[in-house]
Formats: sequence, structure tokens, C-alpha cells
Amino acid sequence: MKSKFKIILTFLFAISTISCSSENETNVPTKTIVPPVTITPPLTAKTINYLALGDSYTIGQSVCETCRFPEQLRRNLSSTYPATSFSLKIIAKTGWTTSNLLSAIKAENPDSNYDLVTLLIGVNNQFQNAPFSLYENEFPQLVNNAISLAKGKKSNVIVVSIPDYAYTPFGQSAVYNSKTISSEIDKYNAFAENYCKANNIEFITITDITRQGLSNPSLVAQDGLHPSESAYSLFVQRILPKVKFQE
Repeated sequence: MKSKFKIILTFLFAISTISCSSENETNVPTKTIVPPVTITPPLTAKTINYLALGDSYTIGQSVCETCRFPEQLRRNLSSTYPATSFSLKIIAKTGWTTSNLLSAIKAENPDSNYDLVTLLIGVNNQFQNAPFSLYENEFPQLVNNAISLAKGKKSNVIVVSIPDYAYTPFGQSAVYNSKTISSEIDKYNAFAENYCKANNIEFITITDITRQGLSNPSLVAQDGLHPSESAYSLFVQRILPKVKFQE
């Protein structure tokens, strides 16, 4: 009897042990898989050269030198790549049309060693009532010049859309028809965007930002016409993610 009793006790103890072990394994918390953190790869280049081509929107009319969008973009890139030095050259002047910019590039004859070239041009063609055919002819020339200056690489070129000054106190004055301004700016931008898409050039739209100028006066500079530092910061937020450097 004692032998049988020992066997029964041993059997019950074994079942109890297996049951407890099974429960413990079930209740063991699973490890959470943490996705890898995306880190911006460092640049091996010690210096990156940036060229900004344009008019008053590039030179930063009515804002400080460090407030204009090319300078803000340069600073943001420096923060992103702290081990790399970023140089900035600007060829731009208030009032320039596509013809003026073409002449200035020819006169300055800059080196073709730029890792980034931005182009923002055309508002003065519209403002000065130049034939639209002039823009159709000269904008492609400027894009091709930009590519040549960007080491011949399309990937180093970014075209920025034309702001809409109809949404400023200046554009709302009785002298101008704000609806006509917006319609014509749309025409210029549509041509530029279609050309860029057809030729695999990066095109960044910022026109909608400037069309908040009446509802948000902080986006307009003190002259009542040009974008403010805050507006240019919003430009940079859109441009920055599109900047690609090829090692």
C-alpha cells in the first residue's frame, strides 16, 4: 500500500510541476521590438558649395541678410551636417527678369562646381508685362545654366515657384488687379513646373504660403510686398527635405 501511495504522490507532484512551469512560460512578457532609428548619414565632403539664382525673393529684399531663404537654408544644412562647411554665393537682384539673370550669370561666369543650385525667377517678367514667350524661351536656358553650374547634375538643382504678391498690401492697392496677378503667376508657375517635371528637375511649390499674406500679415515684410523672415522659414521647411547630396 505504501508503495502505491508513493507512486500516486509522485505522479500528482509531477503534474503540478508541469502545470506551474507551463503557466510561468505563458506569463513571461515578450520583448518589444524597437524599430531602428533613422540617422542622417554624415557627409564625407568637407565643403559643400551652394549657389542661389534669382531676383528680390532670393536676395531677400526688405529682410536682413541672414533672414533670406538661401541663408536660412545654408544654416539648416550646417546644423544637419555639422562636420561639413557650407559656402553660399548669391546671384540675384531686386527687379531682375529672366533676361537680367541670364546676363548676370554670363558676366560673373561662376565656376561649375556647385553641389546645390536653387533657381527662383519670373515675377518681374510678369510685373513688367514682358511677353510670356520671353519666359518660355529664357526659363529653360536658366535651368540648363543651373545644371551646368551644378557639376552637370540635375539632382543638384532645385527650382522654387514664384510667390504671389497679390496677397500683400501692395498687390491689393487700387493700382493693380489682384485677380489678374494671381492668374498670371499661376501661368508662369504652371509652365515652370511642367518643364521641370518633363526634365526630371526638382520643383518646390511655395506660392500657397505667400497666399496667406493677407490672413497672416507676419508673412509679409515691412515693405508690404516681399516675404518676411517667417515666410522664408516656411520656404526652407519645404526645400530642405528635397536637398540631396551625391558623394
